Amino acid sequence: PKGGWAKVAYVQMVREHLHVCNALMLFAVLEEQESMAQRVIVYPKEWDVNLSGQKVLDPQVETSRRLLKNAAKRYRVMLQPVEPMLKTEAASTFPLAGLLSLTAYNRVIYLPPSGLILDTSGLDHLFTLPMESDVLGISTGSEDEAISPSVVLLRPSKEAFQTALESLTSSKTYDEDEFLSEIPRVPDMPADQVHVVAMTSGLKSEDDNFNATKFLDSTSYVHISDSKMLGPEYDASKELVASARPSRLQPMKAWQEVYERYREGRMD
Repeated sequence: PKGGWAKVAYVQMVREHLHVCNALMLFAVLEEQESMAQRVIVYPKEWDVNLSGQKVLDPQVETSRRLLKNAAKRYRVMLQPVEPMLKTEAASTFPLAGLLSLTAYNRVIYLPPSGLILDTSGLDHLFTLPMESDVLGISTGSEDEAISPSVVLLRPSKEAFQTALESLTSSKTYDEDEFLSEIPRVPDMPADQVHVVAMTSGLKSEDDNFNATKFLDSTSYVHISDSKMLGPEYDASKELVASARPSRLQPMKAWQEVYERYREGRMD
């Protein structure tokens, strides 16, 4: 990649305590498979101190802080606490576009939660993908389909961040789904079932030629997202699982294996 591996990074933005485990699972695989890219976790600065400046004692915050320190130690992750970019009466947030402020890197990759890395080499290759815009999405559907990207590439710079900041300041509102739907996207159109990115919901449309073993061996990243399912972190009823999973045998096998690997990763 341009500037070498020290100038590219996988960045996970952790806004909720629920997603801390997902970030650690992703970085554990990057470490195990020896990706040379840098690793960063962006998290709310308020997790470090409360409004009075004292150390927080909230159990969820304490657990998240412990897990973040573990990530820094075990998986060589740089921890980056941030202040909210956008404050309203209802809430304050650090939008995804805020990652454009990470100007120590020429390019960063963000993986929207939740997901499972199967092979880092395909993801690492995305650091060399030509970009004509400062933000680019990789989706599992065609360019015409309204599918949120499963991988987001950003090209940080002072200029790009300033433009994003001015846009947020003028609008005073932020809808991440709307932001993601508007960024330029390139589809992951696999040749002979070799995916860089896949989504669990897409397995329902696979036909009888699909091979679960080949899918799991050749896919780099699986974005776990299914209609009516809250996410792999939550328990779901048998009826909900039955309606979400594919009906054909091989796609069902791949779907179940992805969820099972995710659950095992959370247990670790």
